[in-house]
Amino acid sequence: MVKYEKFVLDNGLTVILHVDESTPMVAVNVLYKVGSKDEDPGKTGFTHLFEHLMFSGTENVPDFDTPIQLAGGENNAFTNNDITNFYNVLPKENLEVALWLEADRLAKMKFTPKALRTQKKVVIEEFKESCLNEPYGDMWHHLSAMMYPDHGYHWPTIGKEIAHISNAKMSDVEAFFYEHYRPSNAIISICGNIDTAYVKELVVKWFGDIEEKVLDNKRKFVFNYDSPEKSRVIIANVPSVATIQGFKMHSRCHPDYYTADLISDILSSGRSSRLYRRLIKEDELFSNVDAFITGTTDDGAFVIDGKVMEGIDPDKAIAAVWEELERLKTERIGEEELQKIKNKTESNLVFSETSILSKAMSLSYYEYLGDIELINSEAEMYDNITAEDIQRVANELFQYNREVRILYRPIVKEVEAGAGEVAESLA
Repeated sequence: MVKYEKFVLDNGLTVILHVDESTPMVAVNVLYKVGSKDEDPGKTGFTHLFEHLMFSGTENVPDFDTPIQLAGGENNAFTNNDITNFYNVLPKENLEVALWLEADRLAKMKFTPKALRTQKKVVIEEFKESCLNEPYGDMWHHLSAMMYPDHGYHWPTIGKEIAHISNAKMSDVEAFFYEHYRPSNAIISICGNIDTAYVKELVVKWFGDIEEKVLDNKRKFVFNYDSPEKSRVIIANVPSVATIQGFKMHSRCHPDYYTADLISDILSSGRSSRLYRRLIKEDELFSNVDAFITGTTDDGAFVIDGKVMEGIDPDKAIAAVWEELERLKTERIGEEELQKIKNKTESNLVFSETSILSKAMSLSYYEYLGDIELINSEAEMYDNITAEDIQRVANELFQYNREVRILYRPIVKEVEAGAGEVAESLA
């Protein structure tokens, strides 16, 4: 059981405290309620750009990393479709250093032409390395566009195209910051061997005077389950044929999210999973196959991704995948198989509670989802799933008319002249 204390400052900042006396360290996590889905469709990649810019210095501190390192700590950040998250771990005696730095960059970020040029170069290089030069690296550009034709998930976190980042102006950057980086759009969680009364004083000291800014209403989206494009063939510099199947599923906050998560594990978690046993070990149709969910706070995606063995017809491989999906839909899963997956999931949840950083991240995230008590109740949510739930959700998920499919084919000589068109369009 993870115990916590929560309060909200007058400027809207949500603060969560958790005491863990087993460690001499403290974790400070700051979650901002802004992800790539909140970007302008013509100015994508800004959330990821800001993940970098937030380390480039303020009016008071030339860079963020040095003071944290001098305090014996470490820090980092990540961005996804829904949130941007910054975290720090350092000795409890130096907690105030992290609070000072996080408050300083929330209140007094300094955007300079040099910092913007530098971070744009870093992000553009990352785009090239991870999307354009990595085999299958542009998969999310294609799958997201097909599955979310009219939603902010239409593009991946790194951005729709390089030009959106290279053309970013200082005025664009400042407007994005003042719209999204504000106290009431943030959640800070502090976990470790702390005195809660003292930490409250520190939080008020450093964050209490930061003025709230007016936030424009976030864009609202209309979901379209009937994608105008159901399939796409991509000829690219990849080592083998790959198949990707996408299915729209419920959001992270929906009760059936947990059932879909278990289904993904039933299909592909470990060497005893169904897809591994049948499609890799027995029939040798794939060299690798995986099933996973995105877990986004708006409607998510259930994805099956496989690398087809040389000489195998991809249509035959896809048909075999569908046979396994149909088994889930028509045959009741055995209690032993279901319990095995539940036990594995529960052990992962319990293990995550041993780390103060994991707890700090989870507390912020569950608060963002609107139910902080999920940190204590998720194991029960998984445990309550029945064989009938697995079958019901499988029937809802895996429908032929809702499948979106991508087929990667390696470049061959006769099509080599036009093979670069897809990758170049992203740049």
